[in-house]
Amino acid sequence: MSVILNILKDIPLPKMVRIRQKFDDSYLENLTEKLQEELQKPGCLEKIKPGQDVAVCVGSRGVANIATVTKTVVDALKEKGAKPFIVPCMGSHGGATAQGQREVLEHLGVSEEAMGVPIKSSMEVVEIDKLENGLPIYVDKYCYEADAVIVINRVKPHTAFRGPYESGLMKMITIGMGKQKGAESVHQMGFKHMAENVPQAALKIMKHVPIVFGVATVENAYDQTCLVEVVPAAEIEKREPELLKIAKERMPKFLFDQFDVLVVDYIGKNISGDGMDPNVTGKYPTPYATGGPDITKVVVLDLTPETGGNANGIGTADFTTKRAVDKMDLEMTYANGLTSTVCSPTKIATYFENDLLAIKAAIKTCNILDYHQCRLVRIKDTLHLGEIEISVAMLEEARKHPDIEIISEPYEMEFDEEGNLPK
Repeated sequence: MSVILNILKDIPLPKMVRIRQKFDDSYLENLTEKLQEELQKPGCLEKIKPGQDVAVCVGSRGVANIATVTKTVVDALKEKGAKPFIVPCMGSHGGATAQGQREVLEHLGVSEEAMGVPIKSSMEVVEIDKLENGLPIYVDKYCYEADAVIVINRVKPHTAFRGPYESGLMKMITIGMGKQKGAESVHQMGFKHMAENVPQAALKIMKHVPIVFGVATVENAYDQTCLVEVVPAAEIEKREPELLKIAKERMPKFLFDQFDVLVVDYIGKNISGDGMDPNVTGKYPTPYATGGPDITKVVVLDLTPETGGNANGIGTADFTTKRAVDKMDLEMTYANGLTSTVCSPTKIATYFENDLLAIKAAIKTCNILDYHQCRLVRIKDTLHLGEIEISVAMLEEARKHPDIEIISEPYEMEFDEEGNLPK
């Protein structure tokens, strides 16, 4: 490592400034009441009959207020005299095991104790149909056998493809409810065809499985629920593209079009399916999605505790730390890549002993003439872009932007004795 230390020893670190990016911060202050109201819409809760076994499908994403939304739905079903139970619907996540998927839900606050209903977790599926291209369509056995099914998911842009249906109810029905086998099937032809395969499979599933309605949420740029809507099954195909447009308008972003280095404190499956959201970073794992800023190098410092060692997305970084690599659960991480067929995000980025060396490496390789003028941004994760840090080289641009507030004086980046930044 002495050679590396010698190469990086003279690389300067820029002074930093904390700023506040301003987005539309409106959100639902009465989420439970609004959802209870939505459930009374025609064609929704009224279709549930007393005594019915009702599967409530919940995914693995870090959806804001997912426990509150799930509990509200479960309680409403109980009031109707139904017998609800929760099914983890998350493709291959949780290490593609029944226990792992149950534990993912528990990490999100969706436990049997908190919800007051059973969680039925299994990787067993039923093949219910095929797409015209021959791909088999699978559905979780508990959902298939239920008297009624309700799907809960956030609607947002996908990280690897573009289309009228990206990450939302249709994807939850197809990939989430399909468990590992179903997710693997839909991904088999690659993300090039995902925009066609996901909705086509979902429509076929809705002919075979008694899906009554979906509960869709949209979040604002501050990771808060700004919309909740109950959509009858017959209206999901028409309504979801409209919700996706709203989600794209409300998502967080950088108010800078270009910078040299992005430092991300944490990545994880609770932050994004890709660990860090490519819609924010502009670093996509496939050529079938575009958008976001022009960033030369990305540094990932650590994994979230909630991700359970799943480091999917670390491969889309240029540099990382030994700390992050040591926390990786390779089996869980690689299962993600093998199922999605996109394995570049599960590769291990070039890593260093500490944060200091990883950041210096990014500055060294960001292809600018004067390292002192490095345009560097540091964030906690891609869900939280309200308050971020920028280098002084970006200060003038920030001052001129109407939606940016400077909230500190310039300061030096401080590292502990081990060469790591305080989190």
